[in-house]
Amino acid sequence: MPTVSAHVARTLAAHVDHVFGVMGNGNAWFLDALERTTDATFTAVRHEVGGVVAADAHFRASNRLAAATATYGAGFTNTLTALAEAVQAQVPLVLVVGDEPTSGPRPWGVDQIALASAVGARTYTVGRADAAATTVIAIEHALAYRVPTVLAIPYDVASVEAGPVPEAPAPALPTPLEPLGPFAAETIRAVARSLASAERPLLLAGRGAWLAGAGDVLGELADATGAITATTALGRGLFPDVRHDLGVTGGFGADAAMAAVREADVVVVFGASLNQFTMRFGALFAPGTRIAQVDVAPAATHPHVGAYVRGDAALVARALLDELAALGAEPSGWRESVDVSALCAHEEGVGVVADDGRLDPRSVAARLADLLPEDRVVVSDGGHFIGWANMYWPVASPERMMMVGTAFQSIGLGFPSVAGAAAAQPEATIVLTTGDGGGLMAIADLETAVRTAGGRGIAVVWNDAVYGAEVHVYGRMGLADGPMRIPEADFAGLATALGAEGVVVRDLADLDRLAAWGAEPVDDRRFLLLDCRVSNAIAAPYQEEILRVNSPTVD
Repeated sequence: MPTVSAHVARTLAAHVDHVFGVMGNGNAWFLDALERTTDATFTAVRHEVGGVVAADAHFRASNRLAAATATYGAGFTNTLTALAEAVQAQVPLVLVVGDEPTSGPRPWGVDQIALASAVGARTYTVGRADAAATTVIAIEHALAYRVPTVLAIPYDVASVEAGPVPEAPAPALPTPLEPLGPFAAETIRAVARSLASAERPLLLAGRGAWLAGAGDVLGELADATGAITATTALGRGLFPDVRHDLGVTGGFGADAAMAAVREADVVVVFGASLNQFTMRFGALFAPGTRIAQVDVAPAATHPHVGAYVRGDAALVARALLDELAALGAEPSGWRESVDVSALCAHEEGVGVVADDGRLDPRSVAARLADLLPEDRVVVSDGGHFIGWANMYWPVASPERMMMVGTAFQSIGLGFPSVAGAAAAQPEATIVLTTGDGGGLMAIADLETAVRTAGGRGIAVVWNDAVYGAEVHVYGRMGLADGPMRIPEADFAGLATALGAEGVVVRDLADLDRLAAWGAEPVDDRRFLLLDCRVSNAIAAPYQEEILRVNSPTVD
């Protein structure tokens, strides 16, 4: 007779293909049922935080829901940083956990519902009679609100027989938000008139536009208006015509490209929150620029926005196209007068920094841009180094560049991200970019990355023997730098010990191994880790921008 855990496993597996996590007392019955009675794939990670990270990365890489699992108590508390990250980043997933028995907490018990709530995640607890229905409700909540949801199985209920698994209803998925009412309609007409009369129109899109599937229609809108395009860091590659795309706005953008953005006279923003980094702390657009925003948030998310339409990015973009056609609007011609490719070029560095003899990270990033496979999916840990991949490594579409950790300002979530991305994109090359600080924090799941990505996985470790963000902020303030420094770790040796191929990169020529690796058959090669010994004397441009705004007295 199926148990309560079997009801959860079978119902979850009807809507989720992949589950990531660590087995323990609290989820043993669930994992047994998942393995024996469903077609879902379980991937073991080596630290509970990694299960949530992998499920998070899976969704970002595919727009498909995944699940994580951990035991109760210490297993659950280990997931909290990743849960907070998924909440902040608005990433849906389901975390299946054991919980205290219905008789009450044990000496090692903690209030898991309160802890999950503290980071913004709601908990649904199953019982003997409602396990399947509660599982569907948890899935529905995750998808409807774009948040991680906790599904708890009390320890004394997990193995109780619950009868045949019922035919649970499918989750009610959210429908695209239509711009409703006469105010929205008039705002759309007004925005269309602004675009029709614009001399230098710009379209800016973010991750919300990707979630709405708006890439193609936004490409049509850019063509119809003659607009130059740009994206947020999480919207890279959204616009289909890269010839007129300035790339990422904010501190990841090239200076000349950002100067072109300030020339725009009309800007329409789709599915982007316009946070301080995207907006260059308020300096992205010139005063007097007419800015309209389209998003699903209740109201405009930046004070510079003059017109706001609440609605699905794809639906509103199509409505704008219809209005422009009715107006008989012609393209502005601005894009033909701008050499976008020249504006987007980044500084390539000098090769070796004389003061410390280590590689310039800009040179490494630029060389890797030439060598990395074109089918790459880039997953980024958090840390100072995030600028290098975002500035130098273009990707084909938004789901191929993700930053797991930056929403919650966390480091140490990089290596387990590989497992989620590899499961979501089984034909792609998965490229991790991580620092030595975050890499050491997540080192247990280096084994997970090697095992799950195999010969289509690459890790680039920016090994500069410091916590870079701290050095470039507090080091400049004159604070003691001892706590900011890390003994240089041999990541290449660690990777080799776990069955990967580790390469120490002290010269740009050492990166030639990547070219040879890429030419080998996938089945003949191992996971490749590039241990890049780079200088800590060079701050990424986005970091310099943050310093100028927040610490004007820092040299």
